[in-house]
Amino acid sequence: MESYSRRWFLGAGATTLISAAGLTACGSGGSSGSGGGTITALVYGDDAVKVQVKAVDRFNASAAAKKAKGKVKLQKVPGSEYPAKLRTAMGSPNAPDVFFNWGGGSIKAYKDAGQLVDLTDTIASDSVLKSGFLPSVLAAGALNGHNYGIPMRGMQPVILFYNKTLFAEQRFQPPTTWDQLLDVNAKLKKAGLTPFALGGADIWPELMWLEYLVDRIGGPGVFDRIKNGDSAGWGDPAVLKAAETVRQLIDDGAFGKGFNSVSYVNGGAPAVFAKGKAAMHLMGSWEYSTQLGKFPDFARKDLGWCAFPKVDGGAGDIHNVVGNPTNYWSVNARTANKDAALAFLRDCASEAYAKDLVANGDIPTTSNAEKLLGSSPNPEFAMFQYHMVQQAPAFTLSWDQAVDPDVSTPMLTEVNKLFVGKSTPAQFVSAVKGLK
Repeated sequence: MESYSRRWFLGAGATTLISAAGLTACGSGGSSGSGGGTITALVYGDDAVKVQVKAVDRFNASAAAKKAKGKVKLQKVPGSEYPAKLRTAMGSPNAPDVFFNWGGGSIKAYKDAGQLVDLTDTIASDSVLKSGFLPSVLAAGALNGHNYGIPMRGMQPVILFYNKTLFAEQRFQPPTTWDQLLDVNAKLKKAGLTPFALGGADIWPELMWLEYLVDRIGGPGVFDRIKNGDSAGWGDPAVLKAAETVRQLIDDGAFGKGFNSVSYVNGGAPAVFAKGKAAMHLMGSWEYSTQLGKFPDFARKDLGWCAFPKVDGGAGDIHNVVGNPTNYWSVNARTANKDAALAFLRDCASEAYAKDLVANGDIPTTSNAEKLLGSSPNPEFAMFQYHMVQQAPAFTLSWDQAVDPDVSTPMLTEVNKLFVGKSTPAQFVSAVKGLK
């Protein structure tokens, strides 16, 4: 259940992470550029932080730390407190040299305030960083094509899960095209089954449908415009078509009745899926660990997974992925020892770091991870995830984490209004176009 909890707190935290107000160009108490002394790394203090603890210990004992004339001190902040504490710290003279974040909109205000080191050229000129990570993951955390973060935790793509036993009984194959999905949808309803579980009470599970449909219909460039601050991107025809497609699914009973009162957070949607009341569930990769914790027999015997289907005539590749690529380390532009900070970031590409992630049940985003996945809790599922992201031409960061925090909450409100029928697809597009 930990992977799911991480998504929930990260998603919730990202929506309130920062605002431009109150940000200053204050640094970490030292002059910019390299120099001696200890640097601080602020990190989200959940159970997974043990991977970063080991990384700090390893780095501090390394030749790289000695060469950079600096060591790293890790500052762990409890998850629920992290967004506010990071905001306060970054506006003070004691700002961290390196800090954990979600990429995209979660760091935009810091970037706009000149508080981040642009890592684009550093990555391009450093063989370890350039070849150490899956390209789609590096790109997903970027802003306007510039890298401000190095991947430092596991991947969490959104996957279409299905009930293998139920599919076998109905002689279904996992859908690879939208027409196949609609055919399965119709046959399931005829058999008296709800096609899809949906935790609509939490809203963010609804967002996943729009994220994938916009990608499959219009390609990843549509949301890239929006993520980079062009609100006119909401007016792209793919957004309207995606909203219309969602409404068709809802009106057609794909999510059953009362999905708006079903919650993922309290286990409602996973239970609907595991108990055979719904045949499929579009959810982040943490669904596997959620089911393993709550319904272990279902997870081991019945849980299947596949890519979100392609839309005929759409511009998006079926290999494109949406979700949470990973978390990132970013570097404060006023760090007192840039050399030590960059040397520490390089450890994230190491095999030792990747092994620690796998041991924690995570799927690393490093290019060396595939050979390590045999020791994961479910090697088959781990390999599917890894290949899914490895082969992805584009990995779109979850919209609620990619957009400016001031936009995220009203955007989710408009998504929910679309799903519960309080607005039409055209009204939805009009409303989100007005978000600045």
